[in-house]
Parts: sequence; structure tokens; C-alpha cells
Amino acid sequence: MSRRQRQALDALLRSVPRSETPLTPAEQRTSFAAAMTRPAPESVTVRRTVLGGRPALELEPAGAADRGRLLYLHGGGYVIGSPDTHTGLAGELAARAGLRTTSVDYRLAPEHPFPAAVDDGLAAYRDLLTAGVDPREIVVAGDSAGGGLSIATLLAAREAGLPQPAAAVVFSPWVDLTLSGASMRTKEAADPIFTQADVRAYADLYVGAGDRSHPLASPVFADLSGLPPLLVQVGANEVLLDDAVRLAARAGAADVETTLEIGPGLPHVYQTHHGRLDEADTALDRAAHFLTAHLNAPLEADLNPAPPHPAAI
Repeated sequence: MSRRQRQALDALLRSVPRSETPLTPAEQRTSFAAAMTRPAPESVTVRRTVLGGRPALELEPAGAADRGRLLYLHGGGYVIGSPDTHTGLAGELAARAGLRTTSVDYRLAPEHPFPAAVDDGLAAYRDLLTAGVDPREIVVAGDSAGGGLSIATLLAAREAGLPQPAAAVVFSPWVDLTLSGASMRTKEAADPIFTQADVRAYADLYVGAGDRSHPLASPVFADLSGLPPLLVQVGANEVLLDDAVRLAARAGAADVETTLEIGPGLPHVYQTHHGRLDEADTALDRAAHFLTAHLNAPLEADLNPAPPHPAAI
């Protein structure tokens, strides 16, 4: 781990100017796209496609395995972001796992409030099954709101009587729209990106006057039994830390095979800083191994143990 890299990243994130007046969702989307969009690795071919009735990007690494499909759900507070803004992150995970990946452009709030995103996530997953993909050959991943949406999609699939995929990975998942986690307050000074007010503003746009504790809006309050093996990665310096910790604890208590990794001194979805932050690259390597090990279980998991992580639980 590089303390100098972490400190430089923290300073960079804190240097981003904040608007004195609230931006409209359209303005936020434009600003986010300009700041966050990174290309996929050169080894990954990107194509536009449709999945579950929604536009999507297909990312295919060179020499991708014949078996295995990754469904990726991007972050952005359910208000901003798209497969294009997350091409770099999804492409890196696809390349490291060697998996053909589909990143879905689910509908965003406030134009399409809860549960539109969940409906789109479920439709995408159902479409893969309808196309004949074996659920044991599917893995799911997402970051931030997309991490929460990944869990909500699995819950919706369970309630619809659909089989679960082989595994899921979530980066800094937002799974509590009631903002009841203690880290919303205790980590606010340490978080270089978000304040509690920032997170509440996204919840207001997504759920409005609806029930913010609904299990498909806030999966931390859901019955998580029956979900596939789960890897949760989160930074210690983020207001969503307790979302990840409580999600992992509740999943483990529900007999879900669960691994929680807390990156010391790291911000929200630090994996987006791959190529310039050592911890981001090693985290993506572990996430890729986790997904492929469960696709190929038990043989590969036995022969190729995952790289150790000092904060893994």
C-alpha cells in the first residue's frame, strides 16, 4: 500500500470545487461525465447493445472465456452516471476476470424514481436467463448506488422465483437510504467526496416521499437469505462505510458466504483510481478472482487461492 498515493488522492479529491448553488440533475450528469469517464483497457472491445429493454454496453476482453457473463450496474446515486462514465471501471474488472460484461443504462431519477432502477436491473438479469445463459455462469457487480442496486436486483430475482447467479461483488455499496449508519456522521470529515447532505439529496430524488426503508431501496434492511457468495469492498474514509459493514454482517448472519474488505485511508469507490493507486489495482484483482473462482468452483478456488488482504473479514 502506498501512503503517498492515498494522501495525494485525498488532496486531489478535496480540491474539487463545490458549486455555491445546487446543480440540476442534468448539470450534475454533465459534470460527472466530464470528471469520471475513463476508457476501457485497449484489450477490451466495447459495443453498444440492449439488455432487458434498456441500452447497454457490452465489454469483451480479448481472449474472454467461453463461459461466464458479468452483469455490471454503475453508480451515481440513482441520479447520475451511465455505462459510458463507468466504461473504465467495468472494463478493468472485465479484463481482469476475462469475462464478457454487460453494463446496463438503467433509468435514472428524478425522471424515473424508485423502483424503476430495480425493475431495469431485474429485467436485464431475466433477459440473460431467457437468452439461455446458465445462472451458474452469471456474476453481478456494481459500485455505490449500483452496488445497492446489485443487491436489490438479486432480492427482486429471488422474489420472482428466479435462480441466483454464481456470485456478486459490490464496491462501496449504498444500501441504506434512511442514512441511519453512524459513519454518516463519524466519517463525514474523513470523506473527501461526500457529506451527509449530499447523500440525502440523492435519496430525496430517488425515493421522494416513499418508504426509504423498503428492502429494495435499502437492502440493508432486507432478508438476505439465499443470496450468492458476496464480496464487499469499501474505503475506511467514506460516509458509506457502515452501509458496507452492516450489509456484510446481515448477509453473513443470513448464512450467505460473505467477505468484507475495508481499505484503510481510502475513499468512496477507490477502485475507479486503478492505474494510479496501488490499492485500486489489487482490489480489482481480488474482485476478479472472487468472481471467476465462484464461476469455476470448486476446482479453481482450491488451486488458486485469492491474494491475501489484511483488512479482510
